[in-house]
Formats: sequence, structure tokens, C-alpha cells
Amino acid sequence: MPSLFFLSFLLFQGLLLPCLSSSSSHNTGHGYRLVSIEENPNGGGLVGYLQLKQATSTYGPDIPHLRIFVKHETRNRLRVHITDAENERWEVPYNLLPREEPPPLEKSNKKSSGFPFVASEYSGEELIFSYISDPFGFAVKRKSNGDTLFNSSAEAEDLYGAMVFKDQFLEISTRLPKGNSLYGLGENTQPGGIRIQPNDPYTLYTTDISAINVNTDLYGSHPVYMDLRNLNGGVAAHAVLLLNSNGMDIFYRGSSLTYKIIGGVFDFYFLSGPMPLDVIDQYTSLVGRPAPMPYWSLGFHQCRWGYHNLSVVEGVVEGYRNAQIPLDVMWTDDDHMDARKDFTLSPVNFPRPELLDFLDKIHSRGMKYVVLIDPGINVNSTYGVYLRGTARDVFIKYDGKPYLAQVWPGPVYFPDFLSPNGVSWWADEIARFHKLVPVDGLWIDMNEVSNFCTGKCEIPTEHPCPKPNNPTPWVCCLDCENITKTKWDDPPYKINASGIQAPLGFKTIATSAEHYNGVLEYNAHSLYGFSQSIATNKALLKLEGKRPFVLSRSSFVGSGAYAAHWTGDNKGTWADLRHSISTILNFGLFGMPMVGADICGFYPAPTEELCNRWIELGAFYPFSRDHANFASPRQELYQWKSVAKSARNALGLRYKLLPYLYTLNYEAHTCGAPVARPLFFSFPNFTASYGLSTQFLLGSSVMVSPVLKKGATSVKALFPPGTWYNLFDTTKAVISKGDRYVSLDAPLNEVNVHLHQNTILPMQQGGMLTKEARATPFTLVVAFSFGATRSDAKGRVYVDDDERPSMKLVDGEATHVEFYAEINGRIAKVWSEVNMGRYSLEKGLSIERIIVLGVAGVGKGMELEVDGERVSDLSSVYFAAASSSSVNLDKLEGRTKRKSMVVEVAGLAIPLGKKFSLSWNMTVEV
Repeated sequence: MPSLFFLSFLLFQGLLLPCLSSSSSHNTGHGYRLVSIEENPNGGGLVGYLQLKQATSTYGPDIPHLRIFVKHETRNRLRVHITDAENERWEVPYNLLPREEPPPLEKSNKKSSGFPFVASEYSGEELIFSYISDPFGFAVKRKSNGDTLFNSSAEAEDLYGAMVFKDQFLEISTRLPKGNSLYGLGENTQPGGIRIQPNDPYTLYTTDISAINVNTDLYGSHPVYMDLRNLNGGVAAHAVLLLNSNGMDIFYRGSSLTYKIIGGVFDFYFLSGPMPLDVIDQYTSLVGRPAPMPYWSLGFHQCRWGYHNLSVVEGVVEGYRNAQIPLDVMWTDDDHMDARKDFTLSPVNFPRPELLDFLDKIHSRGMKYVVLIDPGINVNSTYGVYLRGTARDVFIKYDGKPYLAQVWPGPVYFPDFLSPNGVSWWADEIARFHKLVPVDGLWIDMNEVSNFCTGKCEIPTEHPCPKPNNPTPWVCCLDCENITKTKWDDPPYKINASGIQAPLGFKTIATSAEHYNGVLEYNAHSLYGFSQSIATNKALLKLEGKRPFVLSRSSFVGSGAYAAHWTGDNKGTWADLRHSISTILNFGLFGMPMVGADICGFYPAPTEELCNRWIELGAFYPFSRDHANFASPRQELYQWKSVAKSARNALGLRYKLLPYLYTLNYEAHTCGAPVARPLFFSFPNFTASYGLSTQFLLGSSVMVSPVLKKGATSVKALFPPGTWYNLFDTTKAVISKGDRYVSLDAPLNEVNVHLHQNTILPMQQGGMLTKEARATPFTLVVAFSFGATRSDAKGRVYVDDDERPSMKLVDGEATHVEFYAEINGRIAKVWSEVNMGRYSLEKGLSIERIIVLGVAGVGKGMELEVDGERVSDLSSVYFAAASSSSVNLDKLEGRTKRKSMVVEVAGLAIPLGKKFSLSWNMTVEV
């Protein structure tokens, strides 16, 4: 739901123009010189001390003495931490984002306890740290080839200067080589696509501003980028994380990148890669592996702000059922609440007895129910949640009193999730609410944090707030005055907040407000959604010990370990449809792979054609949800016959792909691998894909190529080399040998989804619910390269009881199977290796058919072994008849007709939990 609706609209229309300055830092500081550097005797690494060369007054006084700590924390991770040598400074709390702590600051004047380090380089297994003493600068190089990944030293001709470190202004830059491709630095709607564009503004500061605003700081703060380089025929990727929660501007000029930060420390982590998947593995091993998602969350979700009563919600569920469109999860926005107060039910519109009956009904089918919670707690003496929070002193304060703001219920206080009391109180309120309504997940919104007012406010005495029947509840009705009296409210350097250098406290919490233990909102602002995600996840986990589902709008480094994300308030436009792909791919890089955009747009009314194309794309978002504004016409997928047809087609394939998607969820949880990925993740040498933002991969080998233009009935798609099979009709394929675009037919109700060669894809039969779909027999689709007489393929599947909190392989609770296939001349073979098969055996999961793509002819003389025992009775097993069909090749290479590529072995009943080997002879029919 939007609160900065009109500001967002103005920004989108270009009426408020960004005024970002990228001026050189030559006048803001003259750098430091290294006065000592020693080996750290306690825990390893290097400790050095820096002394200011010359003071300046721009943006405040310099900090005269700095300490640098450098350590190779793992074979592929290097940390460089720079802070005030004499005084503790704000850092992302170590209890919030657990990680190794640097050595404590020395209390003595000597500041020496180790052995002098005399080398100019500090080498680890993969990375090398080097430095220049005066003016101080450091570089990070790749050990294998000497490539410089980061270099903070400034030359006279550079557009940036030496490192600056003041109380409220930190600046550091790095030189970059030609040919670099950068990705990340979010959250930001990037009209130029996933690759960061030189001279576009990148500001990080969590803000409730609609996602329709491009190149603007949005709901999340992720100060990490991936650098992909293809130099001299060698491909390598690395990542740079600056772990800092303060607001910052980042200037990328193509040949350099500069950070300008308004507080905290320099805390850099360099991750060596060298492949994109390696980078994400290393990143999530540091910030937290993505949370395991329940199986049902991979189904389709329906929501709307404006389901005004329970009967409307019931009608939506039945509407999907009657239209035969899959639906797993029903959501309500704040409509279920009593006067928009958290943890309440409207006694008129959502009476508890009727709601419980409804939940019993949908739960018995296997459906789920998720509701919204905003962080603002209504200031109301008859409201138990507020009274209990006040009694436990859980709210953020200003001048010793709870900070007053306004959101949907009117005057509110904001809970402090950095406070132990705040966290335990929140868990208690969730537990109380769950007894009232057994919801299956929680949606935490508005947690940037959003405030309809600005400054120091009081509840008015001259007029009601909120006003009864107010048609514009997002307009501030409190009595407020601006706060500019402190350096925190009006810092010397103005980041480009909201794209207009808005005051930091604009429509949020005043930056001089205080959290637990005196922590300033100025420092902790961008951590609010992260801290709330942690508290909410742990509270749900504590309830019944089941795997939690949390959806959060605001996010920070590490949020993916606790929550999913949606891209916020978008518009029902073709531009927003296109932009959604880049944002979703970026969140995979941020370690938050369960992500999606509001299908058909949050507001205003989408056209029928756009909604057709959006569900054809949105069916393949990792998180697939239709969501709309109360002011928009109804846009459930069954509202139009043509959209319902597109939904049945696209979601029908999604539900067949559920075992593959769930296995990707497992891979994300265990090694960070994004569910939705840019093409260069699987094809890093394919440079034509480096900026591609109109197609994406699910996992390593399923490619989605949606229609993104009005009126289009075909789509130009880029295919990396190899054979790509159409998953809606596997007799159709594209064979690509270069970087040429292929024109694919895409009539209104069809979307192009292709499978790459050398893959074994686990599928099931689909259904209207994930509960039904996951119980059906498996089909293995084996994709060989087209026409090959020697080829191989592999794949895997993971299944478990998705109610348990973890996705660890435990005997009786999970099964992991690896599949292999090869064709060697006329002999085709498919086999498996099973790890902990008991769970799938007890569930009765079996493989019913195997479809082999890429080899012509029919099979004869089949042999099957299960667990090493030959199966003699194959009377129910048969080969499907091969038929002649057209094989679509790259148009630039012409077309051809050959015998069917599809060989189908059906009638199988192979237990998924037992290893098998199936082989047969291929006989080519003339």
C-alpha cells in the first residue's frame, strides 16, 4: 500500500528532478598516511594506524587517527575494516548480523602489540592486499592472474581524491578497468536493465517511495556489487560489500566508483568468485543463507487492498476454483483489521467465527492464508497491543518519550526491534494473534519505516486525527514541526534521498530519535525492516516449530535469511512489466531469491492485454502474486477470459515445474544460488548476455522469454549456444551457435519457456494446489544436444517435509536424488544416485515416465535395474510412438524438418527413493 503516493507520482512524471552532485573530493580531504602496520597476534590479520595529512572543514572536521584491520577470513574472502583509532563508531550490530569481530581498539597511547609487517603485500589463498603508505591507499588483487579488483589510490588525473574520514562524511573510491560490468547496488528500479549504468544516481537509504520511480532509493539498502570481467579471453567475477547501514550516494563513472557515506565505518568484504555462482555462495555464507521456503509458497498467491469483507475473499477463492486456475494462498491487506490496528479483526467485516470456518475450509483443501502487519502501533488507550507495548517500554523514543508518527490507523508509535523487550513483546503479540487467527504467514509492510508526517508531532486538540471517513488517510493530520536543531537531522552532506535530496527524516522517523541503548535512528534507519524480519521470523518459528513464511518490503544485507520480498508499489504499465525483471534478478544477487512483483500492477487499472502478458511472466517469478490497489478495478486472473486462459497455461507449467523450483529453493538455502538468474550465471563467456534484462533463467537451464511490448505477437530472444527445447512443445527447438536473436512466435496466450541441453528436468503432473501437485508421479525430461550420438545430461531433485524448519538432509525427513543420462552411439541410459531415500519411499513418490529429447528414432530392448536388481516384468512399460515434426532452428541458419526428437518411456513405476538404471537401444527409423 502506498503512503507517498503523490510524491511518487510527481517523481514519476519528472516534475521533481534529481539534483545529485558528483563533485570531486579534492576539496573535501587530503588523505592519510600510514604510520605503522603490524601482524595481529590475537586472531591473525594486520593492524595498522593512519594519521591525517591535512585538515579540511568541508562537511565537518576530519578524524585525525584511524585504525585499519585487514584479514583473509576465508580462502576467498578478504576484509578491510577502517575506523576511528580512538573512539568506537557505529557499525551494523554484530548480534543482528553475526560475523567475526575486529580486534578491540587499543586503550594505550602506544597502540602496538604485534610484530612489524615489512612486506608491501599481504597474501591469502585467492586474494592479495597491498598498500601505499603516503598518501595511504590500498588495493586488492586476484592472486591467480594479478587482476586488480579494487584500488583506492588516487592519481592527479582522477576525478576523485584521497580517502576522507569525518564524523558524518566518509569518502573512498576505486579505479575500474575498461570492459567491467557491474551489477547490484540496490534497491533501485533501473530503466537501463540489470547492468549498472555510468552516471546514473545510486543512493542507498530505505524509503517508502513507489517503485515506479526510476534511479531512486527505494525500500531496501544493499551496498554490494558484483563485477564481471571478460578480459583477454578470461572470465572472472568478484563482489565488493561495504557493510554500512548509513545513507550513502554511490557514483559509478565507468572507469571509477566512489562512495560518499554519512556515517559509520569502512567495512569492506572482497569476495573472489571467480564465477557468478561462486560469488553468491561466498556472499551468502557471510551474510546468511536464504531462508528455506515452505512448498506452498511456490504456488500462486492472490491479494488485494480492498477485499472489504470475508464474503468477497470467499468469492475470490471460488472464482479461481471455478475458472480452474491454480491458487494456493489467499491474502488480505489491512481489510481484516479493526480500524487498521495490528493484530485485530474487524468484528463486522471479518467476524472471527466466520473467518475460522473459512480457514478450516481452505486449510482442509491445502490452501493457506497470509495477512499484513504494519509496524505502527495505534496510540489508543483501549488497544491491548498498545498498552502491553507501553508497559514493556518497547517504542522508539524522541526526547525521552515514544516518537509519535502517523500511518493508516492514525497516531502510532513504532516498536524498536533493536530492543530485547521489543523483540519479545512482538513475539508475544504474534502468538496472541495466531491463537485468534491461525494464519500461515505474515506480511510486514511499511517498514522503511513509513510515516505520513515529518518532524516532531503531537496529537491535535483542535481536530480529530484521523478524521472520520477521510478519503485521503495518507495526509498528515497530526500537529507537527520540523526538526533541524541537531547535526543528525540536518547533516552537512546531503545524500540524494528520494531523488530530491529530501531531509533524512522526511516522511519517516526523525533521525535524532533513539533506539535501545541510545542508538540513533540516523545510524540504524536502514536496518528497521531487517530487524523486524528477524523478529517476525523467529516469532513464527517459535509458535509451532514450523518453517516460517515472512514477506517484507524493506530489506538490508542479510534479510534473505529471514524473509521473502516483493518489489513494492508498481504500476500497471509495460515499462513496469519490463523493470520487474531487473529488480528480481538483483535480489537474487542480494541473497534474497524469493522475490516477485505485483502481477498486473498495483495501480491503476491494467489493460487486458497487459495482464495477459504479466501473468505469463509472473507465473515464473520465484514469488508469484497478483496484488492490486483498492482504487483499481478488480484484476483477479479470472476477470477476463483471455487472461484466465493465459493463467491456466503459464501457471499450469509452473505447477508442473514445482519439484524443480523447490530444488532451486534447496540450492538457494544451501549455497545461495538465486532461483531467477541472469543468463551470464550459466554462460559467463556469452558476453552478449551481460546486459540482457528481458529474459532470465530459472536455475541453470530453464529460460523464460516473455513478451514485454504492447501488441506484440512474437518476441526476439537471445539464445546462448546449444539446443533449447520449448517446454510447452518439446518437438520444437532452437539451435543456437552464436549471439544472434531469434524471433519466436508468441500469440496472446502463450509464453516461451525453453530447456537447455545436457539437463535432466524433474517435473510432476501439476494441479490446482501444490498439495495435489507434489503427490503426483514424476516425469524426467532428459535434454541431449540435438542430433547427438554422444551426449550426456544431469539433474537433481530434493523433496522433504516442508513444515520442518531446516532443509538439512535427515533420514526419513528428506530425499536428494541426482540423475544422470548419456547416449553413446545407439545405447541410451538414464540412472540415479539416491541420498536418504526413506522419506520419498514412505511418501510413495515414483517416476512414471522419462522423456528423452534430442535423439531421433524409437527404443528397443529395454533393461531396468532398481537398487541393483534387474526388473524382469516390463509388460506395463512402453515407448511412445515417434512422429515427424518441424524443428525450429535459428532463422539465420534456416529451418529443417527431421524425425521427432521426443522418445518417451512411459508406464514406469520406479520408486524415487531407490537408485535405478534404465537403458535401451535406439533404432533409427528411415
